[in-house]
Amino acid sequence: MAEPLRIALAGLGTVGGGVIRVLDENRDLIARRAGRPIEVVAVSARDRSKDRGVDVSRFAWVDDTAALADHDGVDTVVELVGGADGPALTLARRSLAAGRSFVTANKAMIAHHGLELAGAAEAGGVAFKYEAAVAGGIPVIKGLREGAAANQLSRIYGILNGTCNYILTTMEREGRDFAEVLAEAQALGYAEADPSFDIDGVDAAHKLSILASLAFGSRLAFGGVAITGIRHVIAADIAEAAALGYRIRLVGIGEATEQGLFQRIHPYLVPVDHPLAHVSGSLNAVVAEGNFVGRLLFQGRGAGDGPTASAVVADLIDIARGEYGPAFAMPVAALSEQPAADAGGRVGKAYLRFIVQDRPGVLAEIAAATRDANVSIESLIQRGKRPDGSAIVAIVTHAGPERAVAEALARLSDSPSLTGAPMLMHILEE
Repeated sequence: MAEPLRIALAGLGTVGGGVIRVLDENRDLIARRAGRPIEVVAVSARDRSKDRGVDVSRFAWVDDTAALADHDGVDTVVELVGGADGPALTLARRSLAAGRSFVTANKAMIAHHGLELAGAAEAGGVAFKYEAAVAGGIPVIKGLREGAAANQLSRIYGILNGTCNYILTTMEREGRDFAEVLAEAQALGYAEADPSFDIDGVDAAHKLSILASLAFGSRLAFGGVAITGIRHVIAADIAEAAALGYRIRLVGIGEATEQGLFQRIHPYLVPVDHPLAHVSGSLNAVVAEGNFVGRLLFQGRGAGDGPTASAVVADLIDIARGEYGPAFAMPVAALSEQPAADAGGRVGKAYLRFIVQDRPGVLAEIAAATRDANVSIESLIQRGKRPDGSAIVAIVTHAGPERAVAEALARLSDSPSLTGAPMLMHILEE
């Protein structure tokens, strides 16, 4: 058998420990599939003495993470430190400049610096791989970059954050409010102590920008993603959606349009007969639509040590086989620069929820604002008093341009009848 592929591993947290366990437990199988053994030879982490459940004493310890890039005998560097900049980016740049292939699970770094790193890998004739950065163990990167390579992809969308999906589906199942379920998710380890990146949609936006680049052959455009998280979804929204035949999911949508690249992270009402409506708990799912292959659905565990480590090792197996290829399905120079598409002209139905003072004239005020903005109302429901004396008004619009809905909300922005900001959720159409 050929010489081993020698690995330097930065970051020994949950995923880093998982990578070592996968390489240990499946050693013989991996060697047969890769055509040669894959061995960790050096590691780096913040705390040398921490018990990680795996024996790291057999590996060379490097205190300076960036020095792994120059460690003797290393072929490939694996980065599991995290962060868009800082030590992770320094390690990536030094590794690629030193002629080492590079594997990462760091979606933030890719979303912000992926084109630079992919270009450095091309210049050095080495691999830059990141299957684990999007949707954990689901092989969606490989599926888009290789399996769907013959297709013109027009749309990609899905559930890209397991924390948000866990919160929403728990609210759906148990009828509880957002804050209570979030606190429980933090206690169970499903949500971070500071969950902002997840619940405000930033994590999902990083992933969507990567998927859009792969799907449409466009340059990464994280700054063009319109982001709305789930922080303001309440139990009443879940109940109203269910009564209307929908379930609420945080959905990322990317589309290549004549006006440019459309990218959005937003809580959507998803029809109960749509596949995404049945993605529950911390699962992820991605749908891609191609002109010859039709609809592709990728679904599975989107996070955790096992799935993410599995994706990292799958990239290592490719590198051991000599399967490099451009990181974004085509050379960086071939990626197109796409302007951000204006969402105002998009046509669809919307769900609007208002918390209002329970007094005469409120419904007429809302109806007048929608009428003056040329928004047609399909259904309107007012629920009785809440404990604080307010009431909930929920509206579903007929299909129309999004700019009209935005105008209606702007007309109501200063209304003393509203006790809080309205909630807008678009309705996912086939």
